[in-house]
Amino acid sequence: MAKTEAFDLHTQEYENWFVENKFVFKSELKAVTKAIPQNGIGVEIGMGSGIFAEPLGIKEGVEPSEAMIEYARKRGLNIIKGVAENLPYKNESKDFVLMVTSICFVDNVKKSFFEANRILKKGGELIIGFVDKDSPIGKIYLQNKEKSLFYKEATFFGTEELISILKETNFTVIKTYQTVFGLLSEIEEEQKVSEGYGEGSFVVIKAKKDT
Repeated sequence: MAKTEAFDLHTQEYENWFVENKFVFKSELKAVTKAIPQNGIGVEIGMGSGIFAEPLGIKEGVEPSEAMIEYARKRGLNIIKGVAENLPYKNESKDFVLMVTSICFVDNVKKSFFEANRILKKGGELIIGFVDKDSPIGKIYLQNKEKSLFYKEATFFGTEELISILKETNFTVIKTYQTVFGLLSEIEEEQKVSEGYGEGSFVVIKAKKDT
């Protein structure tokens, strides 16, 4: 069952976080932008309020939270109620699939990746943005999980773990990016994005569908 209760009840708090942590958000957005293909039709899985989709120019996606759907539609986005494990799209119909900070809320990660693979065209790309559980911020989130509005029901992943699951679901990782260096309270400007992982708390994995 999709973990939507916190997002249904605290939509404005979700939006406020990105305002209060604007340099973190800008850094994350910059990292995701590097991984997004320049051309093609893409969808976001777990679109939320559309906070990432709107600036990235992604017009279509799925989301299980009714409150988030309403917010995203106010942004002019074409959002459908649905879950990552059962996508309402035809086989080989999309050029890329984006999942930003939503991977920790799906019920079945492997099934979600298989579904993304199904709807991607040959050579299509899956882009995943997430907080690495082994990073400084990831460790803090884990320690304070029970006190968090949004992460109480979350399952956190490490980069190596997700790379392994991607291989099992017929993807080849072609690039990783990282940003958000240091603790949230210390970030007072937009940060650099570098290739690789292991230092930044926010990681973006770009993987290509095996043909």
